[in-house]
Amino acid sequence: MSRIEAPRSEDAVVTGDLTGRLLAGLPAEAVLTDPGVTASYSHDMASFCPAGAPAVVVLPRTVEQVQHVMRVATELRVPVVPQGARSGLSGAANATDGCIVLSLTKMDRILEISPVDRIAVVEPGVINATLSHAVEEHGLYYPPDPSSWEMCTIGGNIGTGSGGLCCVKYGVTAEYVLGLDVVLADGRLMSTGRRTAKGVAGYDLTRLFVGSEGSLGIVVRAVLALRPKPPQQLVLAAEFPSATAACAAVCRIMEGGHVPSLLELMDRTTVKAVNDLAHMGLPETTEALLLAAFDTPHPAADLAAVGELCEAAGATQVVPADDAAESELLLQARRLSLTALEAVKGTTMIDDVCVPRSRLGAMLEGVERIAAKYGLTIGVCAHAGDGNTHPTVCFDAQDADESRRARESFDEIMALGLELGGTITGEHGVGVLKKEWLAREIGPVGVEMQRAVKQAFDPLGILNPGKVL
Repeated sequence: MSRIEAPRSEDAVVTGDLTGRLLAGLPAEAVLTDPGVTASYSHDMASFCPAGAPAVVVLPRTVEQVQHVMRVATELRVPVVPQGARSGLSGAANATDGCIVLSLTKMDRILEISPVDRIAVVEPGVINATLSHAVEEHGLYYPPDPSSWEMCTIGGNIGTGSGGLCCVKYGVTAEYVLGLDVVLADGRLMSTGRRTAKGVAGYDLTRLFVGSEGSLGIVVRAVLALRPKPPQQLVLAAEFPSATAACAAVCRIMEGGHVPSLLELMDRTTVKAVNDLAHMGLPETTEALLLAAFDTPHPAADLAAVGELCEAAGATQVVPADDAAESELLLQARRLSLTALEAVKGTTMIDDVCVPRSRLGAMLEGVERIAAKYGLTIGVCAHAGDGNTHPTVCFDAQDADESRRARESFDEIMALGLELGGTITGEHGVGVLKKEWLAREIGPVGVEMQRAVKQAFDPLGILNPGKVL
């Protein structure tokens, strides 16, 4: 099958007045055309990803308004780029020249929270942290917690299939999306999935949309599964003389049948960066800092058992937190990791390679070799419990040679992940940044089948063109 071509933006000029057609079904304040304003919607937080100039930005508040936008876009053959908070790291939300940027941030209502059914029904613009706090008042818990949870939206989380610190125990966003309302490319509204605890009727179209990065349809409502609120977790910090020893501890913990609520790793470079940024007093003498947490009824006993395994793997110091406040301080240090690494040189390329847990040590050793080869600072923080590493290349974007080396090292890290039996993205998505690498991972037959799916949902190729495939 041939590649789906993005429509030409100049077709809008030939076919009709794009802005006027949009205003026929949208209030004036929902249609932004000032180039100084629309430029601010042109890209997400990824480096090395081209972004075009949108013709218009629309901020709908209702499903009907989204349907109107897609009908106009289909009639005029104008590309549409859906966006949430633009906190993504793959360029999936980047505009193309002459496109409609469809920002869903104004559709931010929590429509329902049901403690009996253990579900929440939300619009796509709801902030992750807002939902988490709202369900907590009902004694419930929405587990997916990306590092950007205080700003990222549920729609964006669904689009990228995001994860977070809790994935080792609770899983990723896809496991909590029960049903969706989706506006298709031609403006039709489709419902997928269910709000029941079980359901296997037909193909699982809900899962198909999760992680599709807005390339198949526009999510306008989501039914999300909730869990009972767990006990307050306690965190343990373990220092190691090498990243290899820390990874060996991870293997011992998982092999031993333990189920931590998080198991996170920060290498020496990351620890130093966090200290430089936030003056948190983390131990810079360590080569790797492992954070383990349990939200079980007796977390202290679980931490003690894990502490023994860390010591057996070579930990030089194991310090369990005394209370929730100290635990939260350690977690805040981990959440600051990517921001802190960005401050090292001003720009970062954040990789998202996930490998089998048993190969985690080899992954970190390989990243260290790559950093030395290219003469770059590459810090690694990782969701160690599920093998999802975030090697972060720090570089000066004004230095052409350093920028070249940064991109080459980034690609080499992805190649290493595939060699170790992993995947090029565990939670950030493909977007623009990893299109070529997706083809390498899934192979020509996989690419053909994915393009066939895209063709079925978006025959004109107007939904987020140039992304994923």
